[in-house]
Amino acid sequence: MKLDGRRESTNVEDRRGMSRGVKAGIGGGIGGILLIALITFLGGGDLGDVVQNVASSGVLEQTDPQTEQSFSEEEQQLAKFSRQILAATEDIWTEKFKEMGYAYTPPTLVLFTNSVQSACGSASSAVGPFYCSGDQKLYIDLSFFSTMKQQLGADGDFAYAYVIAHEVGHHVENLLGILGEAHKKMAQASKTEANKISVRLELLADYYAGVWAHYDNEEYQSLEDGDIEEAINCANVIGDNYLQKKAQGYVQPDSFTHGTSAQRMKWLKLGLQTGDMTRTTFGIPESQL
Repeated sequence: MKLDGRRESTNVEDRRGMSRGVKAGIGGGIGGILLIALITFLGGGDLGDVVQNVASSGVLEQTDPQTEQSFSEEEQQLAKFSRQILAATEDIWTEKFKEMGYAYTPPTLVLFTNSVQSACGSASSAVGPFYCSGDQKLYIDLSFFSTMKQQLGADGDFAYAYVIAHEVGHHVENLLGILGEAHKKMAQASKTEANKISVRLELLADYYAGVWAHYDNEEYQSLEDGDIEEAINCANVIGDNYLQKKAQGYVQPDSFTHGTSAQRMKWLKLGLQTGDMTRTTFGIPESQL
C-alpha cells in the first residue's frame, strides 16, 4: 500500500509493555493455542467463551512486562502502519456516514503486549485481534502479524490492513445497530443457530473492510500491484474450513463462526469491487452467502 504522507490517528492507546500476566505459549503450533487465536481472529467482541478456553488450555504462563526499549524497529513500523490505517478508516467512514445522514464516531485502537483488560473482559494475545462493543475499542497485539506470516503464509501490508479494517467493520456494524441486534438474537438461539448469525456478522465485517479499501483507493490510489491478492489470500487462509482442516484434519460446518474461505474471499472482493453500503449479509438465504 502507498501510505507516504498519510496521517496517523491519535485515537490510539499504546499499552505495549504495560501488561503483566498471561502470555500464550505458541509452541503447540496451529493445532494448539494458535488455533484458538485464528478462529477467534476478527471476532465480534464477545470474549467470554474464548478467554475461558484459553485459560483452561493450560498454555498460559506468567511473564515480565516488556520495556519500550525492547520493541524492534519492525514492531515500531507496524505500530505506525496501524495508526495510519486507522486514520484511513476514520477518513473514509466519516464521509460514508455523512452521506447516509449519520455521524461517525471513530473507535480507539489499543496496542498491547501479551495481555489486556477490555470492557469485554481480560484477554491474552492468544485470542488474536478483537473488537469490543462495550468500550468501542479494537485490540491488537502486533505479534499477531508475525503469526499470520509464519504459520499461515498470510503476509503483506494490505493483508495486515485487512485485519484492522475488518475489526473497524465490526465497529461500523455496532454504530449501525447491526451488531447489537445480532448479539441479542445469538443469546436467544441454539449454539448452531448462533454460529450462523456469527458467520453473517463476520462476512459483513469482511465486506465493510472491502468497502473501506474501495473508497480509500478511489481517493488516494493507495493500492499497489499484488495488494488485493495479499488480502484475498489472507481471507482464504482464515476461513473456518481451512483452519479446521489444518488443525484437526476435518471440518465441522455446524461449528463455523466466521465463514468458509470461499465466503470470506467473496465478501471481501464484493466490498472492494462495489463499495455499495446497501448490501448486507443479513436477510438473504444461506446459499447466497
